[in-house]
Amino acid sequence: MPLPQKIGFIGTGAITDAMVRGLLAEPAAVPHVMVSMRSADISARLAADFPAVIVAGGNQAIVEGCDTVMLAIRPQIAEEVIRPLRFRDGQKVISVVAATGRDALLDWIGADVHLSQAVPLPFVAERTGVTAVYPPDADTAALFDVLGSAVECETKAEYDLLAAASALMATYFGLMDRTTRWLAENGLPEEKGRAYLAPLFASLSGKAVAAGAHVPFIGLSHEFATKGGLNEQVFRDFEDHGGSDALTRALDRVLERITR
Repeated sequence: MPLPQKIGFIGTGAITDAMVRGLLAEPAAVPHVMVSMRSADISARLAADFPAVIVAGGNQAIVEGCDTVMLAIRPQIAEEVIRPLRFRDGQKVISVVAATGRDALLDWIGADVHLSQAVPLPFVAERTGVTAVYPPDADTAALFDVLGSAVECETKAEYDLLAAASALMATYFGLMDRTTRWLAENGLPEEKGRAYLAPLFASLSGKAVAAGAHVPFIGLSHEFATKGGLNEQVFRDFEDHGGSDALTRALDRVLERITR
């Protein structure tokens, strides 16, 4: 699936920075990228790092000059940024605006565009990010496959669920932090705890990826939990003392926030 010859980003925050760096890392996936001047420091840095980056004088110039337009704006200002723009019928638009419905986006765009939504994560900068895409769209999936991999969602409900699950990233690192602190409180220098835990968790994630869809996560849990062993004990304590219930409640609250 060929990628767009020129892709433009309206909104230049951290996720735009990551996507542009992923697309233009050698070998570059696209020949040209246009970015808006906001934020000026990020757009200037991208232009300095990549000759293929063009900093546009305004957002309308991006709409007019690009095959594909990526909306990467904070939801609080999305409507005021998008409404004045004049899109072309049939133009490809990808929204990464958080917690903003498809109907609202199409109303603000005001043209018969091909709209898809995506939830890219910071790892797209290294082309290792997994990105939820809705609705299924071969062009959008091809773009995010270059940046790692794409999961195409058949329904908005699927898309919202994956967006909620992505809210676990801070908890992942929080778990590592709490464990490192516990180790330090019990006499292990913090740098040794970090040196041990980061590769341990990375290896576990690698195991999950390598196992593929045919091995359920609970099966991997059992594989790493020797009967009567330490891993089994910790997971049982986690379950018995409300860990799973707390996690489920947190995800329910995030999903409610996304869908309300």
